[in-house]
Amino acid sequence: MPAKSRFTRLDAFAKTVEDARVRTTSGGVITIASLLVILWLVWGEWADYRRVVVMPELVVDKSRGEKMEIHLNVTFPRLPCELLTLDVMDVSGEQQTGVVHGINKVRLTSAAEGGRVIDVKALELAKHLDPDYCGECYGATAPAGASKPGCCNTCDEVREAYAQQQWAFGKGENVEQCELEGYAERIDAQRREGCRLEGVLRVNKVVGNFHIAPGRSFTSGNMHVHDLANFFDADLPDAEKHTMTHEIHQLRFGPQLPDELSDRWQWTDHHHTNPLDGTKQETNEPGYNYMYFVKVVSTSYLPLGWDPLIETHQYSVTSHKRSLMGGDASDEGHKERLHAANGIPGVFVNYDISPMKVINREARPKTFTGFLTGVCAIIGGTLTVAAALDRGLYEGVSRMKKLHSN
Repeated sequence: MPAKSRFTRLDAFAKTVEDARVRTTSGGVITIASLLVILWLVWGEWADYRRVVVMPELVVDKSRGEKMEIHLNVTFPRLPCELLTLDVMDVSGEQQTGVVHGINKVRLTSAAEGGRVIDVKALELAKHLDPDYCGECYGATAPAGASKPGCCNTCDEVREAYAQQQWAFGKGENVEQCELEGYAERIDAQRREGCRLEGVLRVNKVVGNFHIAPGRSFTSGNMHVHDLANFFDADLPDAEKHTMTHEIHQLRFGPQLPDELSDRWQWTDHHHTNPLDGTKQETNEPGYNYMYFVKVVSTSYLPLGWDPLIETHQYSVTSHKRSLMGGDASDEGHKERLHAANGIPGVFVNYDISPMKVINREARPKTFTGFLTGVCAIIGGTLTVAAALDRGLYEGVSRMKKLHSN
């Protein structure tokens, strides 16, 4: 038997002769509708194949000995830069007091004047000194980082020496270095100014806190204390008294995600947003304390076509505020809540590190073979349904014609 005849017997798609075919108007309409349905469904299948989803994975964070970056940008419209102090503490026992490295203090005009940035030139703190000058520390021990060992040649060095002795400093009355530098006059000149703190902190990746409070800080026994003499100024009118009113423009842990990545994940992932960004807190009471309790989770991102992982952190936060005068929370509708009295006015951010790590991977939910399978199923299924519908219409019309003819 010829080879052609063998294959002819295997043909699963039997053909009809052209004369036996009947073309109808309804069949043409169904054919066009079927093609439109096929195109629409294939386009949906293609969109599903091209879709990128974020697949989170939770693992134990095994990193050790790492440092964590904290990026902050906070404005205090009713507190001058001269009185602001930033301190960092953690459970390992490490403390960073009066942090200045990596942090900029930007002087601002008062809120009534629009809070504009004041152009400030660098101060020449020791311009009045001759090479042989050795300033007195007024009973305190000279700080280790003094410009001249064993001496307090600047007002700031005297302030640091006082802080080491746990002494209050005030405006530095009768301190020669401060009088030469005009320290008291500088404080009085900035009374109505505001301040913006911006920069980066590098901290140990353990439980800890950083806080922004008025006055130079020092440790008294087991207590962390701030010299608040200049903060509580009774001579200022109530509308201009120093308060801890603040606005958090940005607070994030870890590096910022690239703009390209943020735009790509804008509609699929919102976990990389920082919940404290844009937070505003206002008070007219000088003695007020704001606390933010932050749970930080290490987070890695692996977008399609990127290598290696992008490391950052995401966090959740709860907040609490209270007056240092104590009392209940009747102003918030909770008389049963009692606030403890005393404490330090300031903004405290207590961060806790989660032992778990989230890895977000970009992936396509459908493979190319899955896409082809879906296309074949769409074409075959649509044509089958259309053929059955056309057959039903044709048979129905034929029977109606027979009934009318009879």
